[in-house]
Amino acid sequence: MENGKATEILKRQIEAITSLEGKRESSPEFQKWKRDTEIALEKVFGRSGRHLADLNKISFSPGVYYQGMPSNASETRCRAGLIEARQILQSMIEEISEYGIADSTAVKRDGFALLQGLCERFHLIARQLRQRHDNRVTLEVEDEYDTQDLFHALLSLNFDDIRPEEWTPSYAGSSSRMDFLLKQEKTVIEIKKTRKGLGAREVGEQLIVDIQKYQTHPDCKSLICFVYDPEGRIANPRGLENDLKSDKDGFKVRVIIAPKGI
Repeated sequence: MENGKATEILKRQIEAITSLEGKRESSPEFQKWKRDTEIALEKVFGRSGRHLADLNKISFSPGVYYQGMPSNASETRCRAGLIEARQILQSMIEEISEYGIADSTAVKRDGFALLQGLCERFHLIARQLRQRHDNRVTLEVEDEYDTQDLFHALLSLNFDDIRPEEWTPSYAGSSSRMDFLLKQEKTVIEIKKTRKGLGAREVGEQLIVDIQKYQTHPDCKSLICFVYDPEGRIANPRGLENDLKSDKDGFKVRVIIAPKGI
């Protein structure tokens, strides 16, 4: 987000405080302002970091109620909290003016690294699932659908907007479905599992078609092709990864084959 737009949003939330004079924390007007401000801070600064936490530390209601408490105690405490909120929001505006907003591409790089790490450790997770107490029923990753189901569950740990099986644009006269689209990160994940008849040559041929197909997709700036190879059918996984790796015209491709060294 541009600095000017971020400043405008925070100023709007400061100005809205004036309309809350005499309100309690429980009032609908206050609840709307609080939610709008939380969303604004998430959009401007992200969920991590101290900005949202600083707002949530502010007390807008008395901590305890006791006999003889003034009848306007709730309004007084809410007013004091709003004064503190105004000062904190103003401090954030000054922070943006002085330092700007952290480059969002750093978040994207971290997200890409998270995906790579998930692919590389997938086999450890699948293997651990087999070792359940008292031999209880578990997910056995036996085919590509099992691989997709487990991968989808693991994606939910770090990503919010996960869109499974999105249609891709027409390629070579037909359209098809991608496995997962992370729309905010503009990243597509294609998942394959080796089996009899689907070894290194066949996987390589399929991936070449996938890479060409996604180059024209408007929501795809990065493509991760995860090949789950628990039986070690691909003799030279590093070679296949390096052959298909590319960074061209703003389109990044990474092929990750795991596990290696079977």
